[in-house]
Amino acid sequence: MRKTMIELPPTPANSLPDKKYTTLVSLCGHLFDKFLINEALDIIETAGGSFHLVKCDVGQSIDDMSYSELEVGADDTTTLDKIIDSLTSIANAHRGDPNAAEISLKIGRVSECGIDDSMDKVGPKVLILGAGRVCRPAAEFLTSYQNIDQVHVVVASLYQKDAEETVDGIKNATAAQLDVSDTESLSNLVSQVDVVVSLLPASFHAAIARVCIELKKHLVTASYVDDSMSKLEQAAQGAGVTILCEMGLDPGIDHMLSMKMIDEAHALNGKIKAFTSFCGGLPSPAAANNPLAYKFSWSPAGAIRAGRNPAVYKFLGEIIDVDGSKLYESAKRLRLPELPAFALEHLPNRNSLMYGDLYGISKEASTVYRSTLRYEGFSEIMAILAKIGFFDAENHPLLQETDRPTYRIFLNDLLDVNNVSTSNTKVNGEETGGHDDELISRLMMLGHCKEKELAVKILKTIKFLGLHEETQIPKDCSSAFTVICQRMEQRMAYGHNEQDMVLLHHEVEVEYPDGRPTEKHQATLLEFGKTENGRPTTAMALTVGVPAAIGALVLLHSNHNTSHTDILHLHQKETCVNLSPSSVAALAPEQGPEERGDPASGTGDLHPCAGDLGSVGHQADRESGDLRMSGWDENLSSIYAAATEAVSK
Repeated sequence: MRKTMIELPPTPANSLPDKKYTTLVSLCGHLFDKFLINEALDIIETAGGSFHLVKCDVGQSIDDMSYSELEVGADDTTTLDKIIDSLTSIANAHRGDPNAAEISLKIGRVSECGIDDSMDKVGPKVLILGAGRVCRPAAEFLTSYQNIDQVHVVVASLYQKDAEETVDGIKNATAAQLDVSDTESLSNLVSQVDVVVSLLPASFHAAIARVCIELKKHLVTASYVDDSMSKLEQAAQGAGVTILCEMGLDPGIDHMLSMKMIDEAHALNGKIKAFTSFCGGLPSPAAANNPLAYKFSWSPAGAIRAGRNPAVYKFLGEIIDVDGSKLYESAKRLRLPELPAFALEHLPNRNSLMYGDLYGISKEASTVYRSTLRYEGFSEIMAILAKIGFFDAENHPLLQETDRPTYRIFLNDLLDVNNVSTSNTKVNGEETGGHDDELISRLMMLGHCKEKELAVKILKTIKFLGLHEETQIPKDCSSAFTVICQRMEQRMAYGHNEQDMVLLHHEVEVEYPDGRPTEKHQATLLEFGKTENGRPTTAMALTVGVPAAIGALVLLHSNHNTSHTDILHLHQKETCVNLSPSSVAALAPEQGPEERGDPASGTGDLHPCAGDLGSVGHQADRESGDLRMSGWDENLSSIYAAATEAVSK
């Protein structure tokens, strides 16, 4: 959908100084062509209120929605409540009537002018940039932490309503509207806090880091260190600023777990013979209820592009290169003995060789392999969708025409099927014959499927995604890639009560020069998303957001205990070298979250003396070398210790 954003001057801290009470109102719908915005403004003025237009995105066609944010003010809460009730009545008017003008409404917190002194509060302050799913677990963890002092969190987002929704119900957290490309506004917010956590895409981090360096503020990210960040290392050192990167799941926990296993082997004079790592964000088994057994909590475009990246790894001394176009075809079956219910597959994840160097095992390990996990069958279907042409990003001639084709016409074009109306017949409640048979025939004739059973599976996927339907393709789809992304986003999203799952599994084979038998060690992290008090928290958000929050706590603590400045990676030896119970007890805080319960397990403690990552399982199974992180609450202290080591060396 094309939109025009009306550029507005920066919103002052109190844009309605004559009104004591204010709230943010977000409106979305046909605001201008149906004159709904006029009606809303009339309601505000008639009631004696005032408004300030904060943001406005105007749809460019009769079908497009418009979006606006209004700061609404009144002299008293009674008047403000009356305005809110009247605006709500617009949104609810004629609901269910297809001819009624559709409008959605969201109301933010009511603030009393002059009362919000969040930036004037005594105590440490953390700014979180980005209000996506990962943000809330991070904000909850930080604000519930009591050891240093009460931590105040500011969540900043491009859209105020997103930040408001994220901090809703979190004590000692406030929302802020911020466009990070506005350096002046970014600098203003950063200057008022002690530590910044960026949960934005990695492409934003270098610009944010430059502002942090200029203002001498520490920064935490959950992203890999790229060239643009590495170039800032000297500037960070000169400014006395620590930039702690890779504080998430992958990268993050995976590095810490890897280095723990490798360092323990080296401490016993062992050599790493083989290192393999499997990691994936998946739907929980109950939510894996479509032909691909996969769902998206974000845009499918990034996931599809990742599945087209080339990969390289080392297996039994041989370097294996995998072309990006063949990545899905390289997937292999995986079964984990301790998790026999999971039918999984793995495909190589980009450049595994660099981790041999980063982990210090490239000269000793004959196998170094990092991979992405999916449920079995996913890659086979994705490979055939690619062969059909659905991942082609170039503009398609059919999609450049004014008269939009239907999904069926477009599918027929990709498979070179005659666009003749052939209807299916129903057998046992399912459609068959006609067009279905023709599609199966073409899939096999073109060589996409060698067996009919596979062709039937692909047909089911096509029908699940609605790629066969007699409805017009939207105007904003210009390529086969955008068509399938749009369909996947619609049909493969998580349902309201559905949960995701994170599975991380490492295997290390260790040999010893003194004749001791070769040992195999395993480590597994399995975490499921949860819903508490009607609010869902994904496993991915938890395992990325909480480590990032712990990184921020470490940097707050380091303001008093260390002068270390650098750009730090979580795979560095000094980051992960000491995860013993004694080091955790010495470096970790004396108490954890305030009787809140860890978001993963409800234990409510950081357990400073709980030991290594998964220490309970590791000590119990020392001979077999197995390491389980079945509930990661007892391991948060080790994440804290790993980050502390990074800034205290």
